[in-house]
Amino acid sequence: NELDFQPFMACFSTGGARSVMTSYNALDGSPCTANNRLLNQILKRDWGFKGFVISDASAVGGANVLHFTAADYADATAQAINNGLDVIFQTSYDHYPLFWEAFEKGMVKPEALNEAVRRVLRAKFELGLFENPYVDAAEAEKWNGHASFRELARQSARESIVLLKNENQVLPLKNSIKSIAVIGPDAVESRLGGYAGPGIKKTSILDGLKAQLPAECRVSYSHGVDREYKPFVTIPSQNLSCTFEGKNKNGLSAEYFNTINLAGEPVVKRVDENMQFGWTLFSPDPKLAFDCYSIRWKGKLTAPKTGKFKIGIEGNDGYRLYINNILLIENWKKVSFGNKTVDFSFEKGKSYDIRIEYFESSGTARFRLIWNVGVDDLWQKQISDAVAVAEKAEVVIVTVGIEEGEFRDRAMLSLPGKQEQLIEAVAATGKPVIVLLSGGSAVTMNNWMDKVSAIADIWYPGEEGGNAVADVLLGKYNPSGKLTITFPMHEAQLPLVYNHKPTGRGDDYNNLTGQPLFPFGYGLSYTTFEYSDLKFSQKQITADGKLTVTCKIKNTGKYAGDEVVQLYIRDEYSSATRPVK
Repeated sequence: NELDFQPFMACFSTGGARSVMTSYNALDGSPCTANNRLLNQILKRDWGFKGFVISDASAVGGANVLHFTAADYADATAQAINNGLDVIFQTSYDHYPLFWEAFEKGMVKPEALNEAVRRVLRAKFELGLFENPYVDAAEAEKWNGHASFRELARQSARESIVLLKNENQVLPLKNSIKSIAVIGPDAVESRLGGYAGPGIKKTSILDGLKAQLPAECRVSYSHGVDREYKPFVTIPSQNLSCTFEGKNKNGLSAEYFNTINLAGEPVVKRVDENMQFGWTLFSPDPKLAFDCYSIRWKGKLTAPKTGKFKIGIEGNDGYRLYINNILLIENWKKVSFGNKTVDFSFEKGKSYDIRIEYFESSGTARFRLIWNVGVDDLWQKQISDAVAVAEKAEVVIVTVGIEEGEFRDRAMLSLPGKQEQLIEAVAATGKPVIVLLSGGSAVTMNNWMDKVSAIADIWYPGEEGGNAVADVLLGKYNPSGKLTITFPMHEAQLPLVYNHKPTGRGDDYNNLTGQPLFPFGYGLSYTTFEYSDLKFSQKQITADGKLTVTCKIKNTGKYAGDEVVQLYIRDEYSSATRPVK
């Protein structure tokens, strides 16, 4: 209540939010989409929320296919609406029959239905949608990409940039600089982050620098390495073939069994064209339990090239690979995610019998049929090309980034691919290296942090990001952003938050401390600030009281700049255990 609920309460009471989405997970044994205590009692009754509650996409059906707390879709629908959900969000209109049954059969209480309709209608009335239901297209076009919005985007990006390291004040860059090397795909891609649209007239970091640097300053670019390193590719469907129901098909014929040992008769028969699967929340077919099935794929594999290549399987759990009825990979045991490959000599245009067997017994299945045919392992040459460009410049800017998003959680927080090797190789030139981090979450950097001169987290800086980054690098804007998350030294420190409750573990490890790489609220500046005259409006405060804290702040450096004031407290004596900070 004191941590998780507070931001939501502020969104409603202070921000005036009129809608809220439920999450996919459960709380106290009940799915959030059908949680009476969460939606009816806390949100609507205790907090006085007047808006409407909408489910996340397909979350209502999760009661019977994910949480198993409903008998079927009708039961899941009734549970959701009766317990406080107002709008069912599905990804397709074709899903409508799944949920209509509950309304048709009277499984939804009339008072719950009326309440849901009332809340949605109220929001529409408040928005004026009955009087003015349509947008003025000409007016919308006028403001879409308007100069004032672009300036706002630029300022937002400036204020969000967090300076993490600035050794020997390499930043801001000197006006006398004659050459700069810019390295990395994030310098030209202008990524906007998850769920963002395509953007309007995006400005890349490279273009932003070129536009602001003096004409006599030479700016060189090198792609460096990609964010992801893929030594193998999924075998394309055009190289796989089979005969299914008397017809030739691309892909492999598949038999799915509701046992983990290929026993009995297959319950599903089909052709799988793309041999890359990720079954996490659900099984491959409704006829199969999500945590107990096995599969046999058969067909032909045709080689596009002649030569010795690696072929194998990337995935978890048990699998076998046969080519021409010869067992090449035997891994019929419950194992974690990884890949196993073998060398095999192929002849161009020749077809080989292929058979794959697979079993899943845990409910989380990853599977990919892989080879390195056509894979150009260029990363070492890409790094040497980048080093050559760096050696000819006074200063080097290396842009690196992470891959993330919905259903793309990161188990390892280091930079993906060969980006760390790129940074280390460029740093070995002895040139001042500035690393720009692009992404929305924490990065570990123990392998390379001490080898570079400066590090700045630019997040996803938006359409005007290139100009904003240039503003900061060239000293036209003093970075004042502070971290809104904690950067750990290692993933094993997680969860790592400043406001945790006291524990007996001593905030320590046998081979590391419990201190982060960069704490919440961290961020450097080109200038310095002096704090003084800290005052409290009163010496004591009641349990439901308030007080005001004031102080004076003086800029004692050479650059104008903003400061984000942070005040942390600790309760030294209380009736209940309190956070350490």
